Amino acid sequence: MQYLLLPLLGVVIGALGTLVGAGGGFILVPILLFLYPDDPPNVTSSISLAVVFMNATSGAVAYWRQRRIDLRGGAWFAIAAVPGSVLGALIVQHLSRELFSAVFGGVLIGIALLIFFRPSQRMPRTEPRPGETVRELTDRAGHHFIWAFSLWQGVVLAFGIGFLSSILGIGGGIIHVPMMVMLLSYPVHIATATSTFVLTVTSFAGTATHVVAGELTGVVGRTLLIGAGMVAGAQLGAALAPGVRPAMISRVLATCLVLVGGRLLLRAAGA
Repeated sequence: MQYLLLPLLGVVIGALGTLVGAGGGFILVPILLFLYPDDPPNVTSSISLAVVFMNATSGAVAYWRQRRIDLRGGAWFAIAAVPGSVLGALIVQHLSRELFSAVFGGVLIGIALLIFFRPSQRMPRTEPRPGETVRELTDRAGHHFIWAFSLWQGVVLAFGIGFLSSILGIGGGIIHVPMMVMLLSYPVHIATATSTFVLTVTSFAGTATHVVAGELTGVVGRTLLIGAGMVAGAQLGAALAPGVRPAMISRVLATCLVLVGGRLLLRAAGA
């Protein structure tokens, strides 16, 4: 049964995750917790990060063709996030399943509230403040984007997101995209594409750490089945992204995150 269910699950998660530049780990981890309740947190996290890496790589290639990735900013964010990602992958080995579920549930609800009350349609700033960087980018379709942001603030933010997302196995995009839009003034579609690129680097670092620790041993087949579906789903999500309204996706995701996060908190409490 899993030979049919897991790839199909991967397609749906991969498409939705790529639409919002999140990699899909924030959806996959709760599902893995429900489907495989006996797996320890480090195994769940390692499966999710490995699959997020496959999904993000596929999505980044698609966004590269659309010319929507801010490579210079993304490279700095990836460099900053990698140490945090590795550190998080090492720390998750020492978390109990109950604590893992409670932390993950709380993070999901916090992100949902952030997305819901601060939807992502705000206009990017184009006038730089002292010490800020200005970026300009024209995508393949001819859309021109210009925005100003603080590079050092983005680097610090990327390290923290890399650490937290690696512990939870979610890749970080679901946190990174709202932060890039709200704090760094990135255009939504550029933030989504750039976050997917950063995810490729950070999820690889976290996955490599888990592989060295031997935490993917015995679950390689399950990981590849989900990953194959997510690679296909990533291409679908990137193709749909230019025509989808970000605010609509944000509110649907926020609702789903509250439901899943609440269920995880109840499970952690023994309810």
